[in-house]
Amino acid sequence: MFNHYRRELDWGGRKLILETGKIARQADGAVLVTYGETVVLCTAVGVKSAKPGQDFFPLTVNYQEKAFAAGKIPGGFFKREGRPTEKEVLTSRLIDRPIRPLFPHGFRNEVQVVATVLSHDLENDPDIVAMIGCSAALTLSGIPFFGPVAAARVGFIDGAYALNPTAEDLKRSKLDLVVAGTSEGVLMIESEAQELTEDEMLGAVTFGHTSFQPVIDLIISLAERAAKDPWPLPETSEEEKTLSARVDALARADIAAAYTETKKQLRQEKVGAAKKAAAAALTAEGLDAEKAKGFFKELEADVVRNAILDTGLRIDGRDTKTVRQIIAEVGVLPRAHGSALFTRGETQALCVATLGTAQDEQVIDALEGEYRENFMLHYNFPPYSVGEAGRMGSPGRREIGHGKLAWRAIHPVLPGKDKFPYTLRVVSEITESNGSSSMATVCGTSLSLMDAGVPLARPVAGIAMGLIKEDRGFAVLSDILGDEDHLGDMDFKVAGTEAGITSLQMDIKITSITPEIMKVALNQAKDGRLHILGEMAKALTSNREGVAANAPKITTINIPKEKIRDVIGTGGKVIREIVENTGATIDIDDDGTIKIAATDEAKAKAAIEWIRGIVAEPEIGVIYNGKVVKTAEFGAFVNFLGSKDGLVHISELTQGRVNKTTDVVNQGDAVKVKVIGFDDRGKVKLSMRVVNQETGDDISEQVGPKSGGGGGGGRDRGERGERNDG
Repeated sequence: MFNHYRRELDWGGRKLILETGKIARQADGAVLVTYGETVVLCTAVGVKSAKPGQDFFPLTVNYQEKAFAAGKIPGGFFKREGRPTEKEVLTSRLIDRPIRPLFPHGFRNEVQVVATVLSHDLENDPDIVAMIGCSAALTLSGIPFFGPVAAARVGFIDGAYALNPTAEDLKRSKLDLVVAGTSEGVLMIESEAQELTEDEMLGAVTFGHTSFQPVIDLIISLAERAAKDPWPLPETSEEEKTLSARVDALARADIAAAYTETKKQLRQEKVGAAKKAAAAALTAEGLDAEKAKGFFKELEADVVRNAILDTGLRIDGRDTKTVRQIIAEVGVLPRAHGSALFTRGETQALCVATLGTAQDEQVIDALEGEYRENFMLHYNFPPYSVGEAGRMGSPGRREIGHGKLAWRAIHPVLPGKDKFPYTLRVVSEITESNGSSSMATVCGTSLSLMDAGVPLARPVAGIAMGLIKEDRGFAVLSDILGDEDHLGDMDFKVAGTEAGITSLQMDIKITSITPEIMKVALNQAKDGRLHILGEMAKALTSNREGVAANAPKITTINIPKEKIRDVIGTGGKVIREIVENTGATIDIDDDGTIKIAATDEAKAKAAIEWIRGIVAEPEIGVIYNGKVVKTAEFGAFVNFLGSKDGLVHISELTQGRVNKTTDVVNQGDAVKVKVIGFDDRGKVKLSMRVVNQETGDDISEQVGPKSGGGGGGGRDRGERGERNDG
């Protein structure tokens, strides 16, 4: 019944298995990929004909994770998977980027690729598995596709590269790099690094490209047995050839003249006017101007690319290595905890940093389990940033992707929670855009965090590199414009500090690039990055001392783990009382670490004293402030240290004979008591009489300030010196 085909390979210490012919047989291509115990079903379906008049390639990639893959039931009310998570969006983009350039020029048929995670072993990330599976599904489908591609994850552990490190291995790695490509070269890179050098990053890319060659051979081996007949490649009709020639003849001179305009908006107006005039001439000649749209773009690319190769000068008059003018400002918003306005040419990012407590951390429910994230970076790209009026809504794939790229660039230099126990959120509002707003976000985020008092290891800057590659040579472009991005062959983004690279992202629009080109781009990017860091230093060289006045001040104390329940109280009663009475925010970790946050120092101090009073143990001979909580015939019960009660026997209330306890004290009275011992059951024995024997001045010196617990006590510091009563 099933025409089942299977291929397998030992790869990176685990078995990689490709299977087809058993599941999803009505798809044009379907491959079940297993790596370790991670299993992903990948399918590809194409529409046999393109929609009339369609001038773009409608490729859709959907990566989806099913909760059952990790033996979980989805949270929430509906108990089913809903809108895509950030991980699903980012992985969809990761798959899309290396396969999109490999469809033939002029192919306009709709193609949908779906990767569904069916099993996750919590060791092998499904993203690499899904990329391999989608490439294999397209290769088998018959859809025109110049693959296959493969991908690998590369780590850098103890000075050596590691192929497909597990989730546990990545915790020790200085690098998390995903590289994808064909047998000829690299097509896509995505990475986060701990300030590695250019040579180390290039070595990682080369290592990954070499390592996934056996996977490409495995896909080809499967295709030789199971691939469907290939679809015919799109051919250029005589009508299209005529249209292309007429567009070139009618518009080339005007387009070339328009691209000598250095200002973006004026240039766009002139390009638009040239297209409009040529379209009118085409219509007058009886040709279909609507079908000519794609040829106008090809003409633009030809004009811009050849001008750069011929003259070495770019659209705005710069040479290939010069970075546009930079203006960096900090502290631009008076109430923000940290803010920066970073302007580079016609690209501008307003970045705002906000400091919060552990209660502000983002809770993420992933297949790997629930975890908390204390650094968030949100990137917004409103239509006004490019002078357009458009729809505004929830963030799209591009905004999520650009935000994550900037997040990866900054994350390696952030201080640990033990050194800076804040939750950090940065919002980047792109207020102008003409090339590499994501790298402007990196620069602005670094400045805004330092303005907020966050002790970054070093400032971070980013730069976007472009490429023009023809048979006669190539040119690498520093700090590309939007038009150079659209019309060029590469978008190569590099972020890092003066010490090394923290993030690298590359997308190629041609079939591959050589190591030579990549090395030139990395070295040229380093020069540009160091220049940008120098311009940023004119605004701020390091983090400010202390956080903003309106930011929460966080104090960290440690208590014995066995005392945690005393601070929390039954049903959280005690900690709620502390919060309500002091106004501080309190977070308690399982190891006994307590973080007290408040914008008012007095509130934080009151909460700290209250907690210390709760966890402190009574010491014989120490005088405490207390409150009478109950009277009896045999004496009075006094609360001290916030949560401790002890008995003052009637004989210890005062000098001389006492007939009734209430002759000396009543419930609610504030008193001073001294610990004189413990009974057989460990109960505290207190004395007021002994205190009364002492000189009043001496007593006042020995008794510390009252705790915020309304009767919790300070302790004797005069005779014993300062001690940590936590």
